Amino acid sequence: MGLIKSLLGKKIFLDTAPLIYYIEENSNYLQKLNELFEVKNRCRFVTSVITLSEVLVMPFRERRYELARQYENILIHAENVDIYEMNIQIAKKTAQLRSRYSIKTPDAIQLATALYCSVDFFLTNDLKLKSINELNIITLDEL
Repeated sequence: MGLIKSLLGKKIFLDTAPLIYYIEENSNYLQKLNELFEVKNRCRFVTSVITLSEVLVMPFRERRYELARQYENILIHAENVDIYEMNIQIAKKTAQLRSRYSIKTPDAIQLATALYCSVDFFLTNDLKLKSINELNIITLDEL
């Protein structure tokens, strides 16, 4: 729980994969994510509407509407999670990140949103994003 303790009081951007792993109880990461979310009242979580659109694909495809509601409840109704919509500043930063790192648009929107929100950490499980210099990117394996 070393790194998790260092996240106390910090603003953390939640990328899509950690949220999916938590809700769907991925056995490889569930213990770490439980520890992280246990400190939820001492952390602020941030994400973007892209996360909502990405996490809902499989539940809708598989007609698992209760699972879709779980995602919505966490992202829309949780007191310690802020979900940001796209705006002009995020759009411009998205373009800058795409041009600099040759990353896909959804990833660039996530990163641009995190920068817009001035997060302390960006939690992901996408190792390719570790090359982004503008943010402190951490992966689930590092927790």
